[in-house]
Amino acid sequence: MDLINGHKKEMVAREDALPGRDAYPYPLAREHAVLGTDMLGPDAPTDPMPWPADTEEIVLAGGCFWGIERIAWQVPGVHTTSAGYAGGWTPHPTYEEVFSAQTGHAEAVRVIYRGGEATLRALLEQFWSQHDPTTAMRQGNDVGTEYRSAVYWTGPVQGDIVRESARRYQEALDGAGRGAITTELLPLAEAGCGRYFTAEAEHQQYLAKNPGGYCNHGFNGVACSMG
Repeated sequence: MDLINGHKKEMVAREDALPGRDAYPYPLAREHAVLGTDMLGPDAPTDPMPWPADTEEIVLAGGCFWGIERIAWQVPGVHTTSAGYAGGWTPHPTYEEVFSAQTGHAEAVRVIYRGGEATLRALLEQFWSQHDPTTAMRQGNDVGTEYRSAVYWTGPVQGDIVRESARRYQEALDGAGRGAITTELLPLAEAGCGRYFTAEAEHQQYLAKNPGGYCNHGFNGVACSMG
């Protein structure tokens, strides 16, 4: 294994991942601290409610989930967001388990949005340009499989738009003399155990609650319109 700062840069095998558990081992926050909307929807452990009928779901990962979530909730058309874990094997992991790189999960953000393709393209435009998708298993000083770049979609049309956005952004990167995109592009159902898990309450909308908190996201120097 390649170890940097004690973090593995190679994905843990399914058979070696932590076993996890059948339910969340911590209480979940439900109300979005910025948008005032329900973050849990049908995944609430009690009193589940469906997402509004005109919304769609996508999961984004690009380093520390605090920064990616703040980027997402500011995009017009976004109904709600939450910080969590996706792409790995361990069911209902904790932050400490994900940080150990023994679950296979990336720190991720679930985005529930209205506006169809227009909102998705706006989200992706911000996603690509506000982190570095060319650095495998790391963002800045954050190193490990949990900090990888990924997009997990929940519908085939989304997948087409995501793949096209990656192609266009790679062209922009090539023009700027930058490297190749390393972002994992998969349907959510095919990413690890195929589920997104909501993170602990203290991670939700962290940068709204702690404006001076740690964040290494920002414009990476390469813009590309997805409209």
